[in-house]
Amino acid sequence: CCLSRAEARRDAAKVALINSLFNELPSRRITKEFIMESVQEAVASTSGTLDDADDPSTSIGAYHYMLESNMGKTMLEFQELMTIFQLLHWNGSLKALRETKCSRQEVISYYSQYSLDEKMRSHMALDWIMKERESPGILSQELRMALRELEEARKAGQELRFYKEKKEILSLALTQIYSDPDTSSPSDDQLSLTALCSYH
Repeated sequence: CCLSRAEARRDAAKVALINSLFNELPSRRITKEFIMESVQEAVASTSGTLDDADDPSTSIGAYHYMLESNMGKTMLEFQELMTIFQLLHWNGSLKALRETKCSRQEVISYYSQYSLDEKMRSHMALDWIMKERESPGILSQELRMALRELEEARKAGQELRFYKEKKEILSLALTQIYSDPDTSSPSDDQLSLTALCSYH
């Protein structure tokens, strides 16, 4: 743990720089060998088996499918996709998609087309605006939690992307609520459940 916030920020910046350089090396691209090793490690760290890797309905199988779908990409690109799915899980979107009977492969294929940019952040912010309307105060509560998690992760020298994205999305949602109280429905091109169901 770092003794000061400034020291934590410097260490986090160094880790981010090293990761970005290291992950872009040709040896850090996703290959069949890497997939085999990663799946074996995942099996060893869970109660699953290697047979689960061929069953996309299991968590090991979904991980295997995700790796196979990103063959040839860099670790940095794959890490961004993993962050997107972390956010979708936190956001409640993955649970909603399961209820619409979309398969894991369809969800992975759909979201693999997108990057974590301003458009996706805006769509997730709109989801949180709707949550705020249903449960007033939830946005402020989630933002306080996100800020605390970000600070703890920074002090521990952990990867910050997921926590920073949570903070950005929640802050954006709060800004939109206070700047435009009449904000209601998502735009036509939103990455919505409706769009995915039509894909399904």
